[in-house]
Amino acid sequence: MNAAQRRKAILEKLAAAPGPVSAGSLAGELGVSRQIVVGDVALLRAGGADIDATPRGYLLRQKARQGYTGILACQHSTLEQMRQEMYTVVDQGGVILDVKVENPLYGELRGNLNLASRYDVDAFVRQAGQTPEGLLSRMTGGVHLHTLLCRDKAAFDRIQAELQSRGLLYQRE
Repeated sequence: MNAAQRRKAILEKLAAAPGPVSAGSLAGELGVSRQIVVGDVALLRAGGADIDATPRGYLLRQKARQGYTGILACQHSTLEQMRQEMYTVVDQGGVILDVKVENPLYGELRGNLNLASRYDVDAFVRQAGQTPEGLLSRMTGGVHLHTLLCRDKAAFDRIQAELQSRGLLYQRE
């Protein structure tokens, strides 16, 4: 299999996958190194492929998301608070699409998350516990934004109210 065939195979595998696919998994299926897959994905993205890198692997970006999308400003200082924040969202049927922070040098920094269940949250928090210096919110004293996808505005409002009651929404002083 040449490089062009391999890149086509990566796109096909991502399109057929029900969720994120890790670079290691793709590498094993294609008989190449993980670094080759990472390079192939970079070239596919540069060529216009809408591939998101999430903590759980690569995911083809969905073109038409159904529902209500909103942004909330949150703040926490511990991994347990982060878990509770994320559980609150997914337990109410929301999907945490991303996390954003403002950086004085780079401006807005964004990380794709696509967390839709407690299983997803637990995997992310476990990974965060192993690399706490990688959390974007560490740059901002725990303040960060999440883009949420909800069934409707009422679901978004319920999530917002619940986060407020738990003290996890950022409050301007």
